[in-house]
Amino acid sequence: MPSYAEFGNDLYTGKRSIDFVGRRNLWYLLAVLGIALSVVGVGIRGLNLGLEFKGGSEFRIAKAHTQSELVGSDAVRKVAPGVEVKVSKIGTDGVRVTTNTLGDDEADKVQAAVATAYGVGPDDVSTSTVGPTWGNDVSNKALQGLIVFMIAVSILIALYFHTWKMAASAVLALVHDLILTVGIYAIVGFEITPASVIGFLTILGYSLYDTVVVFDKVRENTEHIDLNVKRTYGEAANRAVNQTLIRSINTSVVALLPVASILFIGAFILGAGTLKDLSLALFVGIAAGTYSSIFIATPMLVHLREREPEMAAQAERVLRKRSEGRRPSAGRDTAAPADGEDGVLAPVGATGSGEPGPDGSAVAEDAGSSGTRAQSGGQRQQPRRGGPNPARKNNRQGGRR
Repeated sequence: MPSYAEFGNDLYTGKRSIDFVGRRNLWYLLAVLGIALSVVGVGIRGLNLGLEFKGGSEFRIAKAHTQSELVGSDAVRKVAPGVEVKVSKIGTDGVRVTTNTLGDDEADKVQAAVATAYGVGPDDVSTSTVGPTWGNDVSNKALQGLIVFMIAVSILIALYFHTWKMAASAVLALVHDLILTVGIYAIVGFEITPASVIGFLTILGYSLYDTVVVFDKVRENTEHIDLNVKRTYGEAANRAVNQTLIRSINTSVVALLPVASILFIGAFILGAGTLKDLSLALFVGIAAGTYSSIFIATPMLVHLREREPEMAAQAERVLRKRSEGRRPSAGRDTAAPADGEDGVLAPVGATGSGEPGPDGSAVAEDAGSSGTRAQSGGQRQQPRRGGPNPARKNNRQGGRR
């Protein structure tokens, strides 16, 4: 069982190889299933938009005598019937009550009722109101920010790698990460706030960074690939993924550890709502970004490039070369090409005819001196000119020189 370091070294040198590109249909299927679950989650549960996006009034108590959600809901409905109300806990003793947008008089009544219900004074209840127009404007700005980000990323990658196919593959991977993250937000029921949008943009940047690292190695391995008869474009790209796999895993683990601490300690134990909104987006996005850069971006790039006539012709040349190398000829043994070789191996018996010697070992014809025969069993060369030499024969019987 090799160690983790040996495993990574084997992947980089080509001693071991995982067929990521060859199994791309499986990765596509998993990605489609993940996206479908996310869409279903959004359709059934919907997105829990924060106050900043949908507008409304918020009443926050830092230190309440109780954190009962029912107490707050009943208090609000008594003074404002028909108002949509939601009560959530904040930390160990805080309470947050949100409603739809209220007028000034109605907001004052709700503030007093909430203060009485939780055993604090009216001054201990902080109130904030966001109008629906401002919330709609924030939503549009967030959507515009995501669109501008995608366009800028596409242009940058296309210019850097000199091909739109890499840009298209990277953007598809980013869309996959974004949909998965939003779907998990809908399924879990976390509130989407401006901090969540910041987290979305952050994970898109992280996913793009990981994808660019892999693409850079792909470009290095596939340089002048049209003149190469050793590997196809897909094989060279798959080797690039293997060479960067351990680096991607290590980077992701290092990034996920502090984010997980923020999510599970800061959000669920300390009850910091802003940390929860940001850390969930980061946690899900980093994991999805690592997956997409390995299993989606590069296989998609290979899928697009293999449709080019030049790459199809190059793949045909590689396969034809391998077929010629494996084709058996008279008196010649062949083997499968090793990594980095032209696809044709020398015969087992060196460079000769491959005829067996007296002891069963292979006999090779010496190209440098015609008329001589060498046995791989370690015996000396014997001249073939003329008949047997009795003197030399007697000399052998007396003892080998």
